[in-house]
Amino acid sequence: MEKVFLNKEIIDSSQASISSADGGFLYGAGLFETMRASNGVVFALNDHLDRLLASAEKLKINIKGDKKFAAGAVYETLSANELKEARIRLTATSGSMNSEKTEPTLLITAIKFEPYPDSFYEKGIMVILNSYRQNPQDVLAGHKTTSYFSRIFALGVAHQKRAAEALWFTVEGSLAEGCVSNVFIVKDSVIYTPSLKAGILPGIARKTVLDLAAKNSIRAEEKDLDIDDLLGADEVFITNVIMQVLPVIGVEAHNVGNAKPGTMTKKILTLYTEFFNQCCSGKKR
Repeated sequence: MEKVFLNKEIIDSSQASISSADGGFLYGAGLFETMRASNGVVFALNDHLDRLLASAEKLKINIKGDKKFAAGAVYETLSANELKEARIRLTATSGSMNSEKTEPTLLITAIKFEPYPDSFYEKGIMVILNSYRQNPQDVLAGHKTTSYFSRIFALGVAHQKRAAEALWFTVEGSLAEGCVSNVFIVKDSVIYTPSLKAGILPGIARKTVLDLAAKNSIRAEEKDLDIDDLLGADEVFITNVIMQVLPVIGVEAHNVGNAKPGTMTKKILTLYTEFFNQCCSGKKR
């Protein structure tokens, strides 16, 4: 039976329960992190927890324990489920909203890792342009909150159209991000990605790609991008810690480049994979 970490201990998932007045359940007033483990090591755990705690401070969400406590709980959950290759989710809320002395809720789950299909990497994926818009001035912009329904809804529309992802634009018309990913374009061998000023999530895989580009003398820039930049790109790829680096070969009816995974995208994927394997070599970091 699946084991979960709830608040302070490991219990059977069937026994897990939260207060009916929990703010995360009632109002989406919570944060979450999705992480990937390989060889029993959680990739970029410190980055995930730093992002969680930064958002908690900004949004005034009280988190149970500190960074060390959360990291220990993550590994405890991994161990309890006897998993080496796993998809981990940490969900944190301030707890019940009916009491002045609320006890924060911390729930961590770990399930067997299921990769994206090999064909996605070998042949590339299609994406659609989302008809909805995101506002960089929204209080939740740039934070991974449990108020995620708009993203799940838009992703569902993409799947209905046989696309793997839907791209969001801001209310001003700037390219932002995917429902569950950050987006990059390649033009004349230079990598571009939307600036954090667009209200996008500061993705862990996004950060990894930018760091790897810098270390390997690949020019990469964060800047304002629009629809013309997207459709005029030589290559497009999307990232998150689960998919890592996925090549995009089509934006709706528009082909990206020659409609095949591009050279730069393949190079970034190779660098990312090598770095990921090094980080998850079996020693906790």
